[in-house]
Amino acid sequence: MNWKTFFDRLGMNGTRWQWRMMKWERQLKTIFRAPVHGGGISLIQPIIGLNLLVFAAMIVWGLLAGFGLSPLLAPGTNLLIHTGAQFWPLVIQQGEWWRCLTYAFNHGGLIHLAFNMVALYQVGPLVEQEIGRSRFLILYLLTALTATVAGYFWHPLTPVVGASGSLFGLIGFAAAWFHRLGGFQALELRNFMLKWAAFAFIFGILVGADNAAHLGGAAGGAVLGFVLPLDGWARRRFETAFNLLAGAGAAVLGLSFVLLVLSWFRQG
Repeated sequence: MNWKTFFDRLGMNGTRWQWRMMKWERQLKTIFRAPVHGGGISLIQPIIGLNLLVFAAMIVWGLLAGFGLSPLLAPGTNLLIHTGAQFWPLVIQQGEWWRCLTYAFNHGGLIHLAFNMVALYQVGPLVEQEIGRSRFLILYLLTALTATVAGYFWHPLTPVVGASGSLFGLIGFAAAWFHRLGGFQALELRNFMLKWAAFAFIFGILVGADNAAHLGGAAGGAVLGFVLPLDGWARRRFETAFNLLAGAGAAVLGLSFVLLVLSWFRQG
């Protein structure tokens, strides 16, 4: 991505910010070489794949509804709600609780999707390798919930989509976690995450993004970052419980999408 052009268009010093972004990316790349905690495959690719699948389903539905390819960049509100956006009136009045999760895998256009997936690909492996797959999935889903709850108190009548609540959850978690770890490298990573969060908040203000979800996700992630045990013995002691909780979370997520699809037939 041409960061200089991007920041120049925002009226900021493109050269300076390009240098900063390149520096931060180099720092992250040195970390990504480490294997995922506990071995096995990473969850990052399946999560990205699910986001892409939901986006593709939205585009196909838009084509069938006669919208052409316009949803690629700017899907309409009704289409977003139809494909799983969070809309609190439907959650409360119609019992569509599953929107509290499905919204986090739906996006308002290709640019929105690409920006969030690049951020997930950059930040996600760092957190996953630290805490393992089970805790990562719990963190990702739980901060999607704290993000949308914050949105309820900020703008309860506004439809919301996007993974940024969970992404801020990862950032908030990492900042708290590495602060607790201490040491030069950990504190550098903490500072990196704080800089990333500050940049994303500013960017959110400039483009009118949902900073309520960002704040809610970051707060939820930070709480988990401060309470999850650092000690290896404590981790192993609760490993079974976290695995069961992660399995339950995956099942609830799967059920959420099943209920979303079933809602299409009820509407038909």
